[in-house]
Amino acid sequence: MNRLARRALHSSVVPRDLATVTCRDPAGENPAAVGVSEASVDAIWKSVESLYRTGTHPGMQLSVRHKGEQILHRAIGHATGNGPHDAASTPKVLMTTDTPICYFSASKAVTALLVHILAEQGRVNLLDPVCHYCPEFAQNGKRTITIHQILSHRGGIPAIPKGTPIDVLWQSDEVWRLLCEAEPVEVDGTRVAYHAITGGYVLQRVLERVTGESIETFLDRHIRQPMGMRWFTYGIGSDQVSELATNYATGPTPMFPVSWIINRALGGDIHTVEKVINDPRFQEAVIPAGNLCGTAEEMGRFYQMMLNGGVWAGKQICDPLTVKRAVQQFGSLQIDRTMMIPMRFSAGLMLGGNPVGLWGQHSRYAFGHVGLINKFCWADAARDISVSLLNTGLPIVGHQLPALAKFVYTVCREFPLLPESQRPLAMA
Repeated sequence: MNRLARRALHSSVVPRDLATVTCRDPAGENPAAVGVSEASVDAIWKSVESLYRTGTHPGMQLSVRHKGEQILHRAIGHATGNGPHDAASTPKVLMTTDTPICYFSASKAVTALLVHILAEQGRVNLLDPVCHYCPEFAQNGKRTITIHQILSHRGGIPAIPKGTPIDVLWQSDEVWRLLCEAEPVEVDGTRVAYHAITGGYVLQRVLERVTGESIETFLDRHIRQPMGMRWFTYGIGSDQVSELATNYATGPTPMFPVSWIINRALGGDIHTVEKVINDPRFQEAVIPAGNLCGTAEEMGRFYQMMLNGGVWAGKQICDPLTVKRAVQQFGSLQIDRTMMIPMRFSAGLMLGGNPVGLWGQHSRYAFGHVGLINKFCWADAARDISVSLLNTGLPIVGHQLPALAKFVYTVCREFPLLPESQRPLAMA
C-alpha cells in the first residue's frame, strides 16, 4: 500500500516479509493431538495474515483450541509504535503472545459469568429488580428493571446521559449516581438496545453490594487464580501500563450514519475514543463492561472452560448448569436499537445463528462477544472450538471487513459441525 493510500485509510506500515513481525509459540500448538491437519492450521493463519495486510491492525494475537487442545497460538505486528500517525523514528515494540491487550466489550462475557456464579451461589436471583439489592437505582421509574434485563441489554439505560464528561468513566461513584438518576428509555425489557458501558457498572454495584468485596477480588478468586491467568484483570497496574498494547484509530474516518451510531453507543467520535482508551486513567481503572486486559490465549482459555461445562484443568470453576444459563438465548433475533443491526443475545453473550450469524456459517450453538467491533472471541459447541482474535486497530466500516469475515468463515470451514455424540457433553 503506497503512502497516499495509507494516509487516506489511516493504515499502519505492513512489512513485505511478515515473518519478521510474527511471533509463534510452537510449544503451545499441538494440532496433531486432535487430528487437525497442517493445511487447516495454515489456512486459518493465512486468513489472519490477509487481515493484517489491510494495515488496519498494527498488532494482532490469535489463539484457537479444538477439543480442548490449542492448535494455534501466534501474534503478528507491533504492540506499539506502528500506528498510522506514528513517525518512522518512533520506537517499535513487537507484539508477542504474552502482550496484554484490552478486550474492551469482550470483557462483558466475563463480567456476566461472574454474576451467573453469584446466582449459582444463591446470593442473587437474576429475575429480581436491581433495586432489590441497590434501592437507590429505583429512581425515575427504574424500580422494575431486573438484573437479567441488564445482562441481556434490555435494561433501558443503554448510554451514559448526554453531556457527561468522558473522565467520569473512571469515577465509579459518579457514574453510579448518574445511572441512578437517569430516566430509562423503557422498562418492560421488550426491546434490545446494546448497553456499551452502562450495564457493567450496574452489575458491579450489585455484586459488590451483595458480597461486600470488590469485583476485582471476586474475579481473582473465582476465575483468574483457579485458571492460572497471568493477566485477566480489570484495568492494569500502574507499574505494568507500559506493557499494555496501544490502540489506534485506523481505517476511513466514519461518516454519517455510522458516526452517529458510534457517538450514540460510545459517547464520542472514534478519535475521542482512541484518546480515552490510551489514557492511563482508563487503563488503570475498573470498568467491568470495557477494560478487562489479558491475552488471546487467556480469553480462549476462558471460553474453553465454558465448553468444558465450567471445568478447567480439573477445577470446577462453575456449575455446568450455570454455563447453560449464561448461554441460553433470551428473546428472538431482533434489530438492536443501539447498533442498528440484528442481534441474538443470551444473558451476557452474543449468539450465533443459522444459516449464518455473527460467529460464521451454521453457528447456532456458538456464543461469545466482540470487543470494540474487531476483537472476536467465541466458542462453538457444535464444532468444539474456542477462538480468540485480538487486535489493536479500531476500524469501524472499512476495507478490513471482507478479510475479517473471511477469517471467521475459514475457521468455520476448517472445523465442520460434529455429530451430536462428539460435541462437548457439558453443552449438549
